[in-house]
Amino acid sequence: MKLYNTLSRNIEELDKAARLDHETKDTSKQDNNNIRLYLCGLTVYDDSHIGHARTIIFFDVLRRYLIFKGFRVKFIQNFTDVDDKIINRAKSEGIKAEEVAAKYTNSYFKDFDSLNVKRADLYPRATENIKEMINLIEGLIKKGHAYLSLNGVYFRVKSFPDYGKLSKRSIEELESGYRIEVDTSKEDPLDFALWKFYSEPPVWDSPWGKGRPGWHIECSAMALKYLGCPFEVHGGGHDLVFPHHENEIAQSEAFSEMQFAKIWLHTGMVTINSEKMSKSLGNIVTIQQALSRWGMNALRIYCLSVQYSKPLDYTDKLLTESRQRWRQIETLAYELRFASSKKEEEKESGGELEAVKKLSDESMREFEGAIEDNMNTTLAISIFMKYVAELNRYAAADKMNQSMAQIVLRFFNNFIDILGLKVIEASDEEKKEIEELIFVRNKLRAQKKFQSSDDIRKMLIEKYSVELMDHKDRTVWKKVENLSTN
Repeated sequence: MKLYNTLSRNIEELDKAARLDHETKDTSKQDNNNIRLYLCGLTVYDDSHIGHARTIIFFDVLRRYLIFKGFRVKFIQNFTDVDDKIINRAKSEGIKAEEVAAKYTNSYFKDFDSLNVKRADLYPRATENIKEMINLIEGLIKKGHAYLSLNGVYFRVKSFPDYGKLSKRSIEELESGYRIEVDTSKEDPLDFALWKFYSEPPVWDSPWGKGRPGWHIECSAMALKYLGCPFEVHGGGHDLVFPHHENEIAQSEAFSEMQFAKIWLHTGMVTINSEKMSKSLGNIVTIQQALSRWGMNALRIYCLSVQYSKPLDYTDKLLTESRQRWRQIETLAYELRFASSKKEEEKESGGELEAVKKLSDESMREFEGAIEDNMNTTLAISIFMKYVAELNRYAAADKMNQSMAQIVLRFFNNFIDILGLKVIEASDEEKKEIEELIFVRNKLRAQKKFQSSDDIRKMLIEKYSVELMDHKDRTVWKKVENLSTN
């Protein structure tokens, strides 16, 4: 498994990062088959949008694939639940900051459960880890990397010689024009806040006075607490490289005197018709808006359709293509489910069974090769779609029998599980009603009452979101995701 490491600007092997590290002091975490992954989560002050979806779906697929390959993955994703944006939102709505955070944390789970994202092993919240942040800051002060000022506690950037190694920005470049928050109480304009004094709640007691933690210290404290260091992968959107992840590295490594994370993995931004998403432009697309229009599976395919590190444009064209791809996958799922059980067809299909087995083996091998080559999901989906198209041709030619379907299903289920796709199911009650209507329709067709049979087809679409696929001597049906928006 090879991934592009933002830190080294090279593609590196993840399995090497997972091997026993003799510098790791915590031997309980030394496991050749263990991957520890920390993903910077959301600041919970508003609904999640399609940009969040792209990053979280990508890391969901990475995690799914590692589990498929036999790795034990410990996946931590935090929530920033104390922040000026949350506090300002609370003031505007006349409620407490913790109520805002709780509301949008619940909204997060609704959104990402709807996108079939596997839940993380743990979702630590910043407010639950204030003690760990204070301990980390105290350690930095003792080692001379942090100092107390009139406004709070700051990290002394020039005390960490490697500052800028992630973003590849030197101290000189930063000093010569990078926009830095003005605070005359700081020793150096480059220094950043670890703890800031406030009297207005929410505030916590600290050895230096009441206040709130800085944003960067939160992730360092939670990653070190739950994963130790060095852990294998730290991820997030590309917008976090500087200053957030740069500052995480500085304070974490200054504290521990060890490497913080081995591989830094960043996803590209999502644009809307080639423009940056922003509230001022009014072009933010929430996950719920996108789901209601396109459905979960089309959105997942869309988010994986472009190499993860590149920008991804949110356009009707790309999403329509993604939905068409899902339609083909849906068709195959139901063709496999309703494959013919005629014994004479089974006897005649020996050579085709071998051909399908070979096609399945080769397709999965190519798919794995694409995923392991820096998570090339663009190529992986292309390989999967070629496989789907070939098998749909078998089904359309009435060559898909149960023996063939059993072979294909093992591979098909692995493909869709890795990609996090999910076939929409009818309830047992709906299945019974659908089958009864199809039985009546087939009788009407046999009697050449085509208008009446077409009326039943329309009813199945409108009431159950069910499409029919007529074969020579049988009718296959499929429940279609998001059919009403077509």
